[in-house]
Amino acid sequence: MNDPEPEAITRTGRGRHVLILGGTTEARRLAAGLAADPALRVTSSLAGRVAQPRLPAGEVRIGGFGGPEGLARWLREHEVDALIDATHPFADTISFNAARAAAEVHVPLLALRRPGWVPGAGDRWHSAASQAEAAELLPALGERVFLTTGRMGLAAFAHLTEQWFLVRSVDAPEAPHPPRMEVLLERGPFTVEGEATLLRRHRIDVLVTKDSGGQATAAKLTAARDAGLPVVVVRRPPVPQGIPVAPDPTAATSWLRQTLD
Repeated sequence: MNDPEPEAITRTGRGRHVLILGGTTEARRLAAGLAADPALRVTSSLAGRVAQPRLPAGEVRIGGFGGPEGLARWLREHEVDALIDATHPFADTISFNAARAAAEVHVPLLALRRPGWVPGAGDRWHSAASQAEAAELLPALGERVFLTTGRMGLAAFAHLTEQWFLVRSVDAPEAPHPPRMEVLLERGPFTVEGEATLLRRHRIDVLVTKDSGGQATAAKLTAARDAGLPVVVVRRPPVPQGIPVAPDPTAATSWLRQTLD
C-alpha cells in the first residue's frame, strides 16, 4: 500500500528544529512539552497507518518519507537539528531508516522507548521472536485466542483453522487473516476489570501480545494472570546499534537540551 501524501498542520513558530517520529503516547507527551518552548520548532511525523490518529502539539506531517534516503533529504531541506525516534517499539523499519538517515546527515538521534513488560509471580509467559513463532506455539496452548498484536501481521495466523480468534485493533484488519475470527475495534487504555470480563465472555484460553510496554494495555496481562491463562509474548526488535535510548519523555527532553546546548 502506498504511503499517503504528507500534509502539515502548522502551529508553532521558528527555532531549533526537532523532528519527532511519533504515533505513541510518549511521542505526544514529548511534543506537548517541547512545543511550549518558543526557542524550539517541533514537527511530529505520523506514518498514517491509523485512520484517525491523535494529533500531537506542534507541526504535524502525515505519510512516509520514502526510505532512509527520503528521510535524509527531508532532514536537510527542513534544517532539522535533532531527531527523536518515538515510534512504536515494533516499528523497526522506520527506526533503522532513521538511524541510516541521521548518520548520513550528521543529525543527532535518540530512541525514546518505554520499558518492556516483565513477568511476575503467577505469570505463564511463553516468549516468541516473531508473530510467526507465536503462531507455532498456539496449538499446544489453547483453542480460543485473544490476539492483541494489532491489525498488521495477521497473515502469520491465517493458516490456523482449529483456533478461534478474538482480534483487537484500532482499525479493521485486512486479509489474509485467521478464518475463524471476531474483531473488536477499540483503543486503550483498558482496565483489569474490563479485560477480565472480556476473557470470561469469550471463553479465552490463551492471550497473544507484543511486548509493547506501558500501562495503557498492560491490564490484559494482569487479567490473564488472575485467570491462570498462558500468554505468548512477542519480543520487541532491538534498537539500532549505537543509538542512545531514553525510557520516557523527561529523559528525552534532558538529552535534547544537552544535545542542542
